[in-house]
Amino acid sequence: MELGDHEQPVVMREENKRRRRRMKPHCTSSSFSSMELIPIEFILPTSNKHTNAPEIMLLEIAGNCTVEQMKAQIWMRAIEMSQTTDFYHAFTPDQFILQYQKKGQWYEIYDKHQVLQTLDCILYWKVLQKKVGKIYVVQKQKPSEEVQEFQQQLNDLIGYDVTDVSNVHDDELEFTRRRLVTPRMIEVACRDPKLYSMHPWTTSKPLPEYLFKKITNNNIFIIIHRGTTSQKIKVSIDDTPDMILHSFFTKMAKKKSLMDIPEDHSEVDFVLRICGRDEYITGETPIKDFHWIRQCLKNGEEIHLVLDNPPDPNEDEVQKEEWPLVDDCTGVTGYHEQLTIDGKDHERVFTISLWDCNRKFRVKIIGIDIPVLPRNTDLTVFVEANIQHGQQLLSQRRTSSKPFTEEVLWNIWLEFDIKIKDLPKGALLNLQIYCGKAQGPSAKTNLQSHEPSNSDAKCKTQLLYYVNLLLIDHRFLLRSGDYVLHMWKIPGKGEEQGSINADKLTSATNPDKENSMAISIVLDKYCHPIALPKHRISSDPQGDRTRAEMPNQLRKQLEEIIATDPLNPLSPEDKELLWHFRYESIKHPKAYPKLLSSVKWGQQEIVAKTYQLLAKKEAWDQSTLDVGLTMQLLDCNFSDENVRAMAVQKLESLEDDDVLHYLLQLVQAVKFEPYHDSALARFLLKRGLRNKRIGHFLFWFLRSEIAQSMHYQQRFAVILEAYLRGCGKAMLHDFMKQVQVIELLHKVTMEIKSVSAEKYDVTSQGI
Repeated sequence: MELGDHEQPVVMREENKRRRRRMKPHCTSSSFSSMELIPIEFILPTSNKHTNAPEIMLLEIAGNCTVEQMKAQIWMRAIEMSQTTDFYHAFTPDQFILQYQKKGQWYEIYDKHQVLQTLDCILYWKVLQKKVGKIYVVQKQKPSEEVQEFQQQLNDLIGYDVTDVSNVHDDELEFTRRRLVTPRMIEVACRDPKLYSMHPWTTSKPLPEYLFKKITNNNIFIIIHRGTTSQKIKVSIDDTPDMILHSFFTKMAKKKSLMDIPEDHSEVDFVLRICGRDEYITGETPIKDFHWIRQCLKNGEEIHLVLDNPPDPNEDEVQKEEWPLVDDCTGVTGYHEQLTIDGKDHERVFTISLWDCNRKFRVKIIGIDIPVLPRNTDLTVFVEANIQHGQQLLSQRRTSSKPFTEEVLWNIWLEFDIKIKDLPKGALLNLQIYCGKAQGPSAKTNLQSHEPSNSDAKCKTQLLYYVNLLLIDHRFLLRSGDYVLHMWKIPGKGEEQGSINADKLTSATNPDKENSMAISIVLDKYCHPIALPKHRISSDPQGDRTRAEMPNQLRKQLEEIIATDPLNPLSPEDKELLWHFRYESIKHPKAYPKLLSSVKWGQQEIVAKTYQLLAKKEAWDQSTLDVGLTMQLLDCNFSDENVRAMAVQKLESLEDDDVLHYLLQLVQAVKFEPYHDSALARFLLKRGLRNKRIGHFLFWFLRSEIAQSMHYQQRFAVILEAYLRGCGKAMLHDFMKQVQVIELLHKVTMEIKSVSAEKYDVTSQGI
């Protein structure tokens, strides 16, 4: 069978594999680039028997094959050609890793599903104009006792074992742990050890007028303590800590012995610390801009500082990384031109572009299984399956109603009215179990119905359980195969509700497998991995045509929509107008949340136009930071990683003081990220590693979520682990002491609770 240029390529499901025939190859530049052979020199783990040097193998690898397939080729060739074939018979490729060197650092080629031509090392060699690259085949090492002990220490601090993969259906947890090594190492390498060890708490906001009135002639008095003696000095509010120390030592030049200062010491050997606090007044910032100074002025209190030895930056030393780095290309797919099957010999196809999949998406509902039935046995149950992106419903289907028993089987396919090629990254397959009272045959709903029928009205049905599955995984690959998903129970009356709206978006499954509802589903299996391609930004000719002058009436209507309160829902007509005049709307930063909520994320062509539009966001980039506006793009309505990354990029200009102010909200916004590794997670990690004060609050905000939010335990745990691996030994020691105190308080609380007769009646025995 040949496909003409006018025909759409069809991706065959596995059931049709036998009918697939070879397609006639077309000689196009795009197919040539994706089919090119890349020469690579592999340094093998075995040595030449005569020279004792490592064995070297030169292979030409197809640019569109995966890392896993490349490792298999290396192994097969090594078995054929190596002088030590027994070694390669004794081991499998999975017991080895692939590494390369870049700018003096070792990187691991980590993602086995990644297409070869998208690897960072291939791009790096092209920049260096290297004709042949070099990859080392290295045997995996078991973690040492020291590494295992450190990991256990981290798990105790986190309150969750990040190495436990018993409740995951893919390797996203481990994948994210590896991906976060690089940003952590970059931040640790770039931070100032002296500033980090003393973490001054300052602000760039002007001194308020009411505080300025409390200052006489621009001067304030501070009392500097050393041992049992103290000295009161007058300083200007514009003086920096270094200037204050210099003037203090000039004044005390002949009185050092009174202050217990060695004669050979000067101001460079000391630092000013706030009395009774682990907080330092240091750096090049005027003293009026330190929060503690402003607090004392506000309360009319004296300013007491201690002349102290600076903390040792070596105490903030970070444990040596046990893993090689992975680059930011890890897990990224190629462009459509590189992945498409159009015009390629099927025998040379290794990965298929999602945009070649012209069929409608479908899911097979096998059935549900519940350990304990509800008390009321006169119930029916049905499954509602939604495909959603953020809060936007892209398509909906449901099964028929059946009697609610311990095991309910449907064994039917639900086909959605959305094509596979239109599935956006971050799209969730949301499965919900509803129950209702048993009725006649009319109670059954249409298999392909879009809306609930009258018999399934809200008053007659109740949502009991739900679970979500990301249709495009963290590697940009379409999910396939069989899944048994343990579902979350909807809290009943009187039960802890938690953050139910955020919890309903989680892609985690219930870890309590013994007592939870389980649903069994099947997704179509394919002959090759189906990968979502990267978008190539190009001009939008249709958008250019719509930039013509707007009629005044429509312009006024658009301005009214933009000015609408964010809590006011937009009508379909409002969304249509915003999208039609998107090139006008994008000139107004306040319009961004409304404009982007008007995007139909279930249409690939419209998503491509949205990315073209966002390439022209100069008004957003140049506007003054409005945190409230930016936070709107990080709420539950937006799952697109480019939109969320754009919001995070705007937050980069936040000062440490402002990051502290919004930190709790930013941590909560992590729940709305579709994947563990995100721009927001990296932002929080970076700011926590840069400033101990932020790091302290980040630790406790994350740890409290891990302790009480089972829905997002894994995500917060992996971010917290990344932070703890870079915060330094001094912070780890402090956190260990804090956690011990909390655990002791919790133990005492539980003991009091156990001996108390009533909830609000603490007996004398309890006291």
